[in-house]
Amino acid sequence: MTGSGVWPATARERPDGDVSVGGVRLTEVARRFGTPAHVLDEEDVRRRCRAFRRAFPDGEVAYAGKAFLCRAMARWIAEEGLSLDVCSAGELAVARAARFPGERMLMHGNAKTPEDLRAALDHGVDRIVVDSFHEIARLAALAPDTARPRLLVRVTPGVDGRTHAAVTTGTDGQKFGLSLASGAAAEAVRRVLAQRRLDLVGLHCHLGSQISDVDAFERAARRMVAFLARIRDEHGVVLPRLDLGGGFGVGYRDGEPGLDPATLGDRLRGAVREACAGHRLPAPLLTVEPGRAIVARAGVTVYRVVSVKHAPDGRLLVAVDGGMSDNPRPGLYGARYEARLVGRRVLGGDRAAAVVGRHCEAGDVLVGDARLPADVRPGDLLAVPCTGAYHHSMASNYNLVPRPPVLAVRDGGVRPLVRRETFDDLLTRDVG
Repeated sequence: MTGSGVWPATARERPDGDVSVGGVRLTEVARRFGTPAHVLDEEDVRRRCRAFRRAFPDGEVAYAGKAFLCRAMARWIAEEGLSLDVCSAGELAVARAARFPGERMLMHGNAKTPEDLRAALDHGVDRIVVDSFHEIARLAALAPDTARPRLLVRVTPGVDGRTHAAVTTGTDGQKFGLSLASGAAAEAVRRVLAQRRLDLVGLHCHLGSQISDVDAFERAARRMVAFLARIRDEHGVVLPRLDLGGGFGVGYRDGEPGLDPATLGDRLRGAVREACAGHRLPAPLLTVEPGRAIVARAGVTVYRVVSVKHAPDGRLLVAVDGGMSDNPRPGLYGARYEARLVGRRVLGGDRAAAVVGRHCEAGDVLVGDARLPADVRPGDLLAVPCTGAYHHSMASNYNLVPRPPVLAVRDGGVRPLVRRETFDDLLTRDVG
């Protein structure tokens, strides 16, 4: 477990069957804060930030806040020298509360509301990634007289990252971006350049999520550089920035592939340099947007077993006190996880098991093919690693179950970043 696999960098297996993260035993977390609980390894987050900074030393690394964002996370990102990518006025409000500097922020999204755009302009967000012709016109109308908003045009480059259909964004026919093949991206560039109140500074693309094929990112980089050259030839403008997005794959189970930041940086930077040399273009300032790749493996979720049933096929059906309300990804994308018992020694063998949630859905299955001790029983603790990204941020109150806390661990200490939701919280919004 130490320093490898899908567990946080500081995870350690204890002789008594417990696991510690950040020097804190998971059984102690459960005792003090209850379950379910999201545990986040601060040191792991910071190490991954630094790895991406080293991989792109002459570029910009912008953390994708949609993966997980709270005020403490925004402060960690700021302290590690990263920029921040937000996609709503709500994410921007969290960043502002953490005093994240606007000049190190960018905003994108396929349907930014007027409120989102006003919030970005009010805070002085450095770049806004435009995603439609309507948004260009709206920004021209909202732009203040004192400053021209700096824009990137989001381009759909026609590159398939070969990931799940629900998180594929680099091909035509889905909701994000403006098609390179159809000419929509070129028309968007013309429209922005025609607006004296707007400042076009570059291009943006994003291929999707959970992409482990570096070749796909290289193909996108070459197509985007070729488009930069066309813009120069048609308009006489050399755009200084190129944002290649994120979506870098993470292995959720031992043996699954992920992208190494150093390899990614070498190949992407090399592809951009080579393509620019071929088109006689100066190399633009390169931006990448890791989110999951920074925070996913820093997270562990701790559950308590509520019941155990024996299925006719011989599996154990191990029900826990959380489920799809704190982790919707298995139901949405067929995401697969590992689970292990923590807090006591295992004396017997293991058995095939399904870790299932507490919600009123047959599809509420967290781990369908786990291996758990044959004597697993109510009251036991289970830990599911690699839950730092898209768990808290996508959590719901299905069945009016309060959302779990997020707890930071580091150097033997634990502190809440986001407290556990209460029944009073649920009732506060029910004003009828």
